[in-house]
Amino acid sequence: MLREDTEEDDDDLKILDSNGNELENGDSVIIIKDLPVKGAPKPIKAGTKVKNIRLTDGSNGHNISCKIEGFGSMFLKSEFVKKSQ
Repeated sequence: MLREDTEEDDDDLKILDSNGNELENGDSVIIIKDLPVKGAPKPIKAGTKVKNIRLTDGSNGHNISCKIEGFGSMFLKSEFVKKSQ
């Protein structure tokens, strides 16, 4: 049996930022609005740059895994970020 669709086994996941740009693992993104964090006394401020993101099939729409300085490891929704140049 021949299988023609051997490419893109892992690339089926297309995640777009708030502007419609496609995100990839390792990209840097910028938070576009203040995001409250459960258990933290202050929100993540708009304009915060997040480096080296990882894309996931996360639950509840949280499809970006990252580490944010001062907050630690967390998941974000792609609709609240824009791709950094």
